[in-house]
Amino acid sequence: METNIRMAAVDDIEKLINARFDYFETENWEAPSEQRPVIELNLRQYFTNHLNIDFFAAVIEENNQIASLAFLSISECPANPFYPTGKTGVIRNVLTYPEHRKRGLATKALCMLIEEAKRQSLSFLELSASESGRPLYKRLGFRKKEPSCYTEMRLSLL
Repeated sequence: METNIRMAAVDDIEKLINARFDYFETENWEAPSEQRPVIELNLRQYFTNHLNIDFFAAVIEENNQIASLAFLSISECPANPFYPTGKTGVIRNVLTYPEHRKRGLATKALCMLIEEAKRQSLSFLELSASESGRPLYKRLGFRKKEPSCYTEMRLSLL
């Protein structure tokens, strides 16, 4: 079996889009069928504009098919004592297809993104851990966020 471990390139955009929808499925996130073309269009534009600039995708392929992947989105804002470089990252879309699980592929993808985060001088990485992913993230050094005196809030615009 031929394994290829790499960062995604522009030629991978269609694969990234498909993997994103596969991730939605594993999370039981259902988008109405009329939303799919809109999401697809926006993903294509986003990946085209951001890939390998402030968005990175670690891809592990076996026999030219994606077996596992993970995304890193980078944000930049004015520096402060909590993020002195002004740059932070969010790990997203950690996905290993069922037939490839329990072989350390997600660990390899995440390690690639952690190294990229260091190259990009990020102050920290964050992620939202599922119950099944929590042990892996802990092994890699992620810790539960300390409670904040601030209340996270959201304003929906759509």
